[in-house]
Amino acid sequence: MTATTGARVLVDCLLAQGATTAFGVPGESYLAVLDALYDVGDRIRLIPNRHEGGAAFMAEAWGKLTGAPGVCFVTRGPGAANAAIGVHTAMQNSSPMVLFVGQVATGMKGREAFQEVDYRAFFGPIAKWATEIEHADRVPEIVARAFAVAQSGRPGPVVVALPEDVLEAPTAAQAGPR
Repeated sequence: MTATTGARVLVDCLLAQGATTAFGVPGESYLAVLDALYDVGDRIRLIPNRHEGGAAFMAEAWGKLTGAPGVCFVTRGPGAANAAIGVHTAMQNSSPMVLFVGQVATGMKGREAFQEVDYRAFFGPIAKWATEIEHADRVPEIVARAFAVAQSGRPGPVVVALPEDVLEAPTAAQAGPR
């Protein structure tokens, strides 16, 4: 098996889940994902936005209109806070959505790192599930669960935090089936 990165596995998982479009404001906290999205060409179209709130609302609308989770990427800190209104709307409207948020490196957590936020606590009350990928080998498991939770029962938003070092970490993990 060839090693790849957490970010590339994440994008492969999005493809395995049938995602064709993602919305977001490009940010430095998830540059590895942006590179991986570029590498897959037009198989996943990234719709760049000027504001994270707009990106989250577009993902919410996608979920509402298609029944498939709208995918959104935002950077950490204020980017995540700006996206919160779209997450809340997705919860209220029962729209499936998966919001991926850039996060500080795992070794910097709990040290008041620049724009560090506990996303489980921040989004927990307004999302069906808020989690963080803490190891690159768990990317397929968590992405599959995020899509399943977003669509199961009463549909709604799921938030997944992506630490920078996890995105850049080598892994032998592979995208699995839906």
